[in-house]
Amino acid sequence: MLFEYFLNMNKEVLKNIYKKDKEKGLIAYGAVVLRRSFTSKTSSYYYKYRRYYDVIHGGERHKDYTTEKHAMYTEGVEVAKWEMLEKIDKELDTIYWYDREIYKIYYSPEKQTLDSIAKKTGISRNSLFTTLDNVRIHLKSKIKTDE
Repeated sequence: MLFEYFLNMNKEVLKNIYKKDKEKGLIAYGAVVLRRSFTSKTSSYYYKYRRYYDVIHGGERHKDYTTEKHAMYTEGVEVAKWEMLEKIDKELDTIYWYDREIYKIYYSPEKQTLDSIAKKTGISRNSLFTTLDNVRIHLKSKIKTDE
């Protein structure tokens, strides 16, 4: 896969990498290419090896065993995720209102940053970070002791 990538890439870029850093540069560049190939959903590796397929036999469509296994796993993960969110919500109800509201604003679907919250509320960024960090630590410790 990496060899094929090097063959298809711009030769001048490959020469420049080799001239600049020799083998170390090529190894580092190759490592980046491999990491991106393994993690990207648009890479040929994903479409060839990691993607789940529906197997078609005689005009009938049924899912492959791995797809069924994956579906069962993801259902269990979804249930566990919702149970964890319920625990977090219950624990948030017990903490001080300021901490709870800052936490809810930061983790709301609007995906606000600390800087944007600081501008809107007039609260310093450092204070927001400290509050969020303390709430995270509190939630982690409470949820671990509940399990």
